[in-house]
Amino acid sequence: MTSIPTHDPALAEVDVRPRRISRASTGADAVFALGARTIGASVLVITGGVGLFLGYQAYPTLKRYGWSFFTETQWQPDQDVIGIAAVLCGTVSVALVAMFFAFPLALTTALYISEYAPARLKPTLVALIDLMAAVPSIVYGLWGFFLIMPHAAELALWLQQHLGWIPVFAVEDTDPDAAIWDATRYTASAFCAGIAVSMMVMPMACAVMRQVFSQTPPGEKEAALALGATRWGMITSVVLPFGRGGIIGGTMLGLGRALGETIAVVLIVSPAFEIKPRILEVGTTTVSSLIAGRFGEASTSQLSALLAAGFVLFLITLVVNTVAAVVVNRSRSGAGVD
Repeated sequence: MTSIPTHDPALAEVDVRPRRISRASTGADAVFALGARTIGASVLVITGGVGLFLGYQAYPTLKRYGWSFFTETQWQPDQDVIGIAAVLCGTVSVALVAMFFAFPLALTTALYISEYAPARLKPTLVALIDLMAAVPSIVYGLWGFFLIMPHAAELALWLQQHLGWIPVFAVEDTDPDAAIWDATRYTASAFCAGIAVSMMVMPMACAVMRQVFSQTPPGEKEAALALGATRWGMITSVVLPFGRGGIIGGTMLGLGRALGETIAVVLIVSPAFEIKPRILEVGTTTVSSLIAGRFGEASTSQLSALLAAGFVLFLITLVVNTVAAVVVNRSRSGAGVD
């Protein structure tokens, strides 16, 4: 038998300790990391600066009116009566109407692009959806005012005739079954504005949903098909559970944008400072349309009040978008596809 020496003088001179690996970026990686860190920090600084500026400008108004600023419905600076209760109600009404139309359109469009569209057609459809997001707000506002609003008034009449027993679809002092109906009672409403805004928020929600759907593991989809599922069965059992977070996050991102849309609402809605849960009636207002309409002729005190309303809207949209981003980042759990 040959004995193997346990202590070889030649090996003793070799350093066998683990080599330390540096995690520090070098070269192009260091430049990229520094640039990304700088841009990310600048976004936080800008967002924080906007919030601090609005909060500083809103402080005099909040100090003077206190909680009545959030409970008062009228906006009459000449009489020293200012409140955003009706404005917030109108903002939420327009946003909810917009999401009612935008959500099914965004979801079905995202599913078609990711699961049904031919491979040659997908890039064109994606480009068209992205192009919709680049269309200026004024274009959607004009489109909604001249083309959508007359047809939306007819739809509003139909809703009152068949669902008028529901308070949200009622229109006071109007007979929907009259021989000659008054179209002016159904225009310039939160319903009409919401339809126009829905076309503006749909591309954003669709893009988020489509991106999450495209990350569904092919193995899970092929396994469902191999077990005999139809394509729709595969979508309901694999794609939709996998993309649940993307659906929620995309919807909330769209809601965040709908809350702040301005020009389309200014062109379509007739201003009315009252809490109006009936979305088919003429008149409402939103925070963004209030600021756009009163900013040019506002005095110093009125400007502070407008900025206070903007500060409230800033906080609302910041919370909604932050929650949406968190949901999207946690969209892959896999619990729904086991």
